[in-house]
Amino acid sequence: MKRAKRILLSLLITALAGGAYFYLELPAINFQSEGFYFWLGLMCVVYLVASGLLGAGEDKRQRKVIFLDGTSVQVDPSGLVKGASKLPLILIGILIAVVAVGSILSWEGFHAEAYYSLLPVEEGDFSQDVAEISYSEIPMLDEASAIQLGRRALGKISSNSNLVSQFEVSDDYTQINYNREPVRVSPLVYGDLIKWFNNQSQGLPGYIVVNMVTQEARLVQLEQGMRYTLSDHFGRYLYRHLRFQYPTFLFGDVNFEIDEEGTPWWVCSREVRTIGLFGGRDVRGAVLVNAITGDSTYYEEVPSWVDRVYDADLVVEQYNYRGALVNGWINSWLGQKAVTTATEGYNFIAQDDDVYMYTGVTSAGSDESNVGFILVNQRTKEAKYYNITGAEEYSAMSSAQGAVQHLNYRATFPILLNISDQPTYFMALKDSAELVKMYAMVNVSDYQLTATGSTVEECQGAYERLLAGNGVQVTNPVEESDAEASGVIEEIRSAVIDGNTWYYLRLEGEERFFALSAGADARVVLLDVGDRVTIGYQAEDTGEILGGTLKDK
Repeated sequence: MKRAKRILLSLLITALAGGAYFYLELPAINFQSEGFYFWLGLMCVVYLVASGLLGAGEDKRQRKVIFLDGTSVQVDPSGLVKGASKLPLILIGILIAVVAVGSILSWEGFHAEAYYSLLPVEEGDFSQDVAEISYSEIPMLDEASAIQLGRRALGKISSNSNLVSQFEVSDDYTQINYNREPVRVSPLVYGDLIKWFNNQSQGLPGYIVVNMVTQEARLVQLEQGMRYTLSDHFGRYLYRHLRFQYPTFLFGDVNFEIDEEGTPWWVCSREVRTIGLFGGRDVRGAVLVNAITGDSTYYEEVPSWVDRVYDADLVVEQYNYRGALVNGWINSWLGQKAVTTATEGYNFIAQDDDVYMYTGVTSAGSDESNVGFILVNQRTKEAKYYNITGAEEYSAMSSAQGAVQHLNYRATFPILLNISDQPTYFMALKDSAELVKMYAMVNVSDYQLTATGSTVEECQGAYERLLAGNGVQVTNPVEESDAEASGVIEEIRSAVIDGNTWYYLRLEGEERFFALSAGADARVVLLDVGDRVTIGYQAEDTGEILGGTLKDK
């Protein structure tokens, strides 16, 4: 009986340790989860340790057991424990074997075609698929700038010092379309554990919305606070809330979004393994959790207002399988014929009330050019490839920074626009405080065609003049300059930036300079100090350097 109690006590300790680990680490009860096997193996180890510690120092001598009929037998008490210990050792061996065999059977060398097919990609027509968008739809901020604006938006709420002192803004921003405008949204989070205890009964009071066009950041305060978030604890911690409702689900990307009425939701992608036991990561629908009430529903086809189900990193991973295995696994290592890979970095564009991930595609060699690019719908994973060769994104960023090198601005990772049917990189130019100061457009096919401006309109106008000067027919050009400055040239400076010659003119009595491109208007090279000129520019432009066009000489 003593040995039986020892086994039962060991099992109880194992159950308590296993339950505590499950509550803290939340492994999926799923044979395709590596964490599930670790959890089972951990409980086997706990049982062995507990059994050994509880049995330390026990009498190991044989004892005579007498039965009712007078017969007897010699029994080794330690044999009961030894027999009980064999089972967890066998289970550990089985778990290790399953994980090892499962990993081998999931290897891409055995399933090259299946890995290649994870991301179906169609050939696209850039001019038809990527519509020319208006200024009200161009996202002008990256995540780092949105983070800065969000923090400032919370800090400006001086009328509610308690709100500012108790909460912070999460640095995890999700780019979505909200009422057909590109915005980034992020929830407030508790400042620390003590502040959670003080405020958890009311929940998180709101979230930040940063308009990526107007650069306006505002705090949206809720009538009822959010009680199921990533900064909560115990049963209200989002992952724990999900695990106890969906114990067998593997969860991938979790994003904060708001619907068209402004209700906050968590979009929790359900991850599946489609190749072997552990390979072929993919997404099959999502669980939508109301951040206020905790109500959740699983959708294989998510509602259309949801913008992000497929994580960008997962999409890049799947495309890289496709690019590497286009001619089989051996070719991906030897020869690498037609092997391509996604470039480093990605961005998002909004179109037709959906959000698309953009990334360039380059050859397996480490060159600095793209052979094309892909656009992937983050809700449906519909992917299209555009066979357009040109500059790699970081080369375009360097070109844009070179155009304003005297200002030491830093370019954001570009997004892709259609300007007069020309694939064009668009990026913001920021100062050291992460504030947007200017904008740049760089032609994908020829990154020497680079234009900058203090406004998007000014930038596009300069860019279209560059295109026209290089024989490109400009469609739907920006409006002509609505202001003019006339006077005598007092100072001329010039600079060759990425093959383009720019002239910077200052008129008598003026402190600002006008930037004119020789590529857009060859007359600029004939100007001298003392010439009287008329320069057109946008009246709303501000700054020390304005984009201009030569009207009269």
